[in-house]
Amino acid sequence: MLSAVNRMRAASDFTLTVRKGRRSGNNLVVVYSYTDNTATEADLETKVGFIVGKKVGNSVTRHAVVRKMRHIMRDLVSQLDANRVVIRALPESATANSAQLRQAITTSLQKNRAFKTTSSAQNMLDTKDRDVNEE
Repeated sequence: MLSAVNRMRAASDFTLTVRKGRRSGNNLVVVYSYTDNTATEADLETKVGFIVGKKVGNSVTRHAVVRKMRHIMRDLVSQLDANRVVIRALPESATANSAQLRQAITTSLQKNRAFKTTSSAQNMLDTKDRDVNEE
């Protein structure tokens, strides 16, 4: 379960993230990420929100999708650089399993450049680039 500290609840946070954040999507989800450089110390925790409309399915289906996405984001939230992330589920997410949702969310977050960059990760990327250039 996603920690209460990391849950986005305020409508203004959703609006700000969707309107001003970076957007990336695929057939399962659309991910919006926003980094506020003027955030106060209280806002340092990454907030994650979910939008699952009625087109996804009935109440039981929508809640199942949200539970899967919450579980996925619990593991990823510590790796995020963005202050706010909103994930909008698309209708095809209703039939997707957790592995497919995880792949879709991770790919979209990478496209948004929402993950923290570490020197070891950067070294791995540099090594891969060097190997490709040498061939």
